[in-house]
Amino acid sequence: MDSVMDSASPREPSLVSSPYSSPTFTILLKKTIHAWSQETNLNTSVRVRIDGKTYNLHKSPLVSKCGYFNKAFARSPEIELPESFPGGSQAFELIALFIYGHHRLPFDPLNVVALRCGAEFLEMGENYFSGNLCGRLDLYINQVILQSWDDTLIVLQSCQSLLPWSEDLLITSRCVESLAFMACMEILDPERRPDRPALTLQAFAGRAWDCKAVKECARTDLWIRDLIALPFAFFKRIIGSLRRQGMKEKYVSPIVVFYANKWVLSKKTHRFWEVASGGGGGDGGEEAKEKACLILRGVVDLLRAEEKGCGVVPVAFYFALLARAVELGVDEECEARLRGRVVSMLHLARAEDFLINGEVGLAMMERLVSVRMSSDQTCDDVTPLRSNHRVAELWDAHISRVAVDPELKSNRFIELINVVPMSERRSHDHLYKAMNTFLQEHPETSQEEKALICKHLNCQKLSQETRIKAVQNELMPLRLIVQALFIQQLNTHQAFKECSDSLRYTHSGVLSSLPKSPSKQASTTDEGLVMGTSLGVLLQKEISREDYESTSFRIQTLEQELVSLKRGIKSKSCDQKSQSFRVFVKKRSCMGGLNLCYQRRCVNQLMKAFRRIAMLRRGRSKKKRGLKGGSDGGGNLQWPVLMCE
Repeated sequence: MDSVMDSASPREPSLVSSPYSSPTFTILLKKTIHAWSQETNLNTSVRVRIDGKTYNLHKSPLVSKCGYFNKAFARSPEIELPESFPGGSQAFELIALFIYGHHRLPFDPLNVVALRCGAEFLEMGENYFSGNLCGRLDLYINQVILQSWDDTLIVLQSCQSLLPWSEDLLITSRCVESLAFMACMEILDPERRPDRPALTLQAFAGRAWDCKAVKECARTDLWIRDLIALPFAFFKRIIGSLRRQGMKEKYVSPIVVFYANKWVLSKKTHRFWEVASGGGGGDGGEEAKEKACLILRGVVDLLRAEEKGCGVVPVAFYFALLARAVELGVDEECEARLRGRVVSMLHLARAEDFLINGEVGLAMMERLVSVRMSSDQTCDDVTPLRSNHRVAELWDAHISRVAVDPELKSNRFIELINVVPMSERRSHDHLYKAMNTFLQEHPETSQEEKALICKHLNCQKLSQETRIKAVQNELMPLRLIVQALFIQQLNTHQAFKECSDSLRYTHSGVLSSLPKSPSKQASTTDEGLVMGTSLGVLLQKEISREDYESTSFRIQTLEQELVSLKRGIKSKSCDQKSQSFRVFVKKRSCMGGLNLCYQRRCVNQLMKAFRRIAMLRRGRSKKKRGLKGGSDGGGNLQWPVLMCE
């Protein structure tokens, strides 16, 4: 009898180390062929070559079960199977054992795909033999493999190296649908999750994006960990199947986010690709970048952009994904789609979420805010007005961080301020902080530039605490300080007026409710009680002695400046110093644009106001003895009231 298998050529197949191959199968095949020869008294009559190996076989069993051999041996007794034969020589040895009568082959998830594709190539259908290999393998896949999560995962991963055969035989599709169904059951069946709910992204809302924390969260559910380990082509199909089978978006989107966190945002994965592709440099780096870009574009396609999906994915993730897209240099279409997602959720963001630094990041953020302010995109139950207020605060907080850049010029800073319309700013506290930061970090800023910057600040939209800081701040221009004083005067005057009206109303009510012949002492006591209560309401926001003294010192400094300003206005000399004062009064004073006579009148009124402030300070102790409840024993004082005549 001829040798069953000739010696192998130098081209040894790579599948020798396959988990489902074993030298035992080769030896078993030799013994089976030898036994067949002895039983039938027939020698081997045909040869099959594959992967450099030659198998001496019998023609009769081959043609009885394989349509491919039935046609091929009609032309020649020697056949060489192509290199594209599914599974190679190892799969062929198992198929040959089945042909020779071993119907109890060791099928398992590691070899079933290769055997099924090889059997299909050899045309081992029911039309040639009842109970042929194709039918047996299909039954095994449907009744065994697809009933187990782990086995289905193994088979699906095996399908990748056996395309397009596994796709044409619907093995891939059946595995995808089975995994999606079992994942839905994992979510829907409460008995499978008695201790903890299904994973969502609510825990990451309002926090900076942390790849390590997200990775650890994904590892808590084994089925999610298994899905995000799949190649993207299979993962994409599973996500589509999950949505078709009815899984809610709040459970589907986290899986996509976990996948992107692992394969796109993780620097560790990128370094692994670089090393695997080319040693960490050159073509390896470019290949790793291409892989990351491909997955990033696919992730953007998978994430739902519908309004009902808003809030399911944290905006910090979109910021991180956009920063990664800019770093990788993805195409403009993908970047534009990411920008659109960020714009629609900008009112939920924080200044710390934007991760692109430098001028590129500043220009990107400026573009996002500009687009948002020019559109009416909203999400959930947030009105456009409220959402724009939030975006304005976000932008002011962002330019506060940018203001520390020593290379930032004043004209560029003004451009950043104007990105958000003043009408969209509900409060100017964040804007004041940004201006103060810029002036502190740029001490070379001229008075003209300070005036141009601070003219965008509306003192009426400052809180009382911020107005106090503005008055005390030596970096602020005189015009802003005077405006802040006027606003504080008006607010204090209005507060006293409301207090007086309340006191008068309450006092009249008390008198009307008193007995017809009350004693004088009781009346005085009730009146003092009412007055103390009203003043207590007025002084709910008390100012500490330190703030009061600091503000008083600042007012004295301004008073001296106003004296000099008044002398400069009255002086008729034409020296350069007087000229600069007149130009300053004309262009930079809070009464800019008025004629000279009216300016003098206003300065006189301010001087009288400051003199009254001094008188109020000197008579403070007398007033405290005259009014009960005006100040407490801790030394809290009232804000000085500016009385303009």
